Amino acid sequence: MAAKITAAQVKQLREKTSVGMMDAKKALVASDGDEKKALDYLREKGIAKAEKKSGNVAANGLAQIAIDGNTAAIVEVNAETDFVATNDDFKKLVDLIANTIAANKPANMDDALALSTPEGSINESIIHTTQITGEKVSLRRFQVFEKDANGHFGAYLHNGGLIAALVLLEGSDDATAKQVAMHVAAANPEFMSRNDVPKDRLDHEREVLKKEALNEGKPENIVEKMVEGRLNKFLAGISLADQEFIMDSDQTVGKFVQSKGAELKGFARYEVGEGIEVEETNFADEVNGQIK
Repeated sequence: MAAKITAAQVKQLREKTSVGMMDAKKALVASDGDEKKALDYLREKGIAKAEKKSGNVAANGLAQIAIDGNTAAIVEVNAETDFVATNDDFKKLVDLIANTIAANKPANMDDALALSTPEGSINESIIHTTQITGEKVSLRRFQVFEKDANGHFGAYLHNGGLIAALVLLEGSDDATAKQVAMHVAAANPEFMSRNDVPKDRLDHEREVLKKEALNEGKPENIVEKMVEGRLNKFLAGISLADQEFIMDSDQTVGKFVQSKGAELKGFARYEVGEGIEVEETNFADEVNGQIK
């Protein structure tokens, strides 16, 4: 029995791909309502060749970076509204959390929430700020980096902390590391190098690209070469070392770092709210619901 396709599913797929309503519905029908398969279907048909949008993202908060000697921490703390995210009490909490995590290097979220603060623990400081602001506040994620004597951290905050990028280099200097962090914030790489891309991700992309090329009517004897060329471009887009350096497009990030006598050792990029789907509400309906 074919899966029932809802208007909400069609709307969501259209928002992600900008395709027409009938194309979106047809893709979902052909994929039994599976959105991931529908996205592949549209790509294979050449209807949505460059689907890069993530899902609905509407979470608020701030990301922050703290450096304590040979340790650096990147954190994301969320609030319900952007109004609270700009509140001084909330900003102080974010700084406190980042500095406390950098100084103590917790191994997991439970350990991080238990770290000591003036209110007793990070968790109690979060509760305290929730009471002040009247909104739910939460530590969503964090990552800790450690360097040796020859290591250098690069930290960059964009738009007041809506995007944070932290880079670790072996060799060179802090200025070079910061330039790479600025690139990470702008280019949003997924992996350090193409060697880090999982095999199943590569196999999936190769299969989609092959179907896409065949559906374009290309001769089979040149499809494989086309696929490898497009796969190479795909890998260069998601791998930090292979991306064109934003400050000098004539060289890759890897070549830039190498020219400075350094080596890429690690990076993290946090964009506030990425990957969090928030239920959309109709403001008029919400108000009417409250006054009935």
